Amino acid sequence: MPDSFPMIADPWFYAAAFPAVLIVGLSKGGFGPGSSLIALPLLALVLPPLQAAAIMLPVLCAMDLAGLWGFRGKWDRRNMKIILPGALVGIGVGALTAGYVSNAGVEVIVGSIAVIFALQKWLKRTPVEAAEPHIGKGLFWSACSGFTSFIAHAGGPPLYVYMLPQRLDKTIFVGTTVVFFAVVNYVKLIPYWWLGQFTPGNLATGAVLIPVAVGGVYLGMYLHHKLSDALFYRVVYIFVFLCGLKLLYDGFGLELL
Repeated sequence: MPDSFPMIADPWFYAAAFPAVLIVGLSKGGFGPGSSLIALPLLALVLPPLQAAAIMLPVLCAMDLAGLWGFRGKWDRRNMKIILPGALVGIGVGALTAGYVSNAGVEVIVGSIAVIFALQKWLKRTPVEAAEPHIGKGLFWSACSGFTSFIAHAGGPPLYVYMLPQRLDKTIFVGTTVVFFAVVNYVKLIPYWWLGQFTPGNLATGAVLIPVAVGGVYLGMYLHHKLSDALFYRVVYIFVFLCGLKLLYDGFGLELL
């Protein structure tokens, strides 16, 4: 019996997919965190969004394994005890409300948060002391991250609102986000499987992308260690701002259709 869901053979798909997964890999390796938001829009140019997300999710999980190995032991345990429970709550809420929530509305909200957060940082004239881990704030923003990651694959900005003001060592910051999103992505495998998106064709297509993705992670790790902490945080805030603008563009564009 022939495969009803063949592997994608369209060269235009791979022309978009290879740079997309490379960018995500660089981001997960700690070079330009937040830039991974460009991946799904690139793939959505050549595929339906849900199929693009389903192809990317196993690829992201493979990247997470590489990131977990590269940043093993280099994450903040105090924060992790707060943000992982929050993420699971957010994913649960997202799974229960996915049929009632507009992706475009979520993108507009998250994009607004990201842009305002970055502008607030840049417009402040007086230095602010580094924040400490906070249970209430951490649970709230990580739950928002789990929810927006499930609904619109845009979990980065809400988590950065909580994590960036702490001004952690850049490697500890990236390692913490790697562990966080590894858990989020592996939990998301369950509803994607339930939705029937892991067809043989999608899985085979994703497998072709994994070497590029993992290579991007290790290249990102290499570049990550070339940046000073100060330059790293300047780059991250720029990417948060640009990602916010991208989400606003996508959100308002969808609403206008």
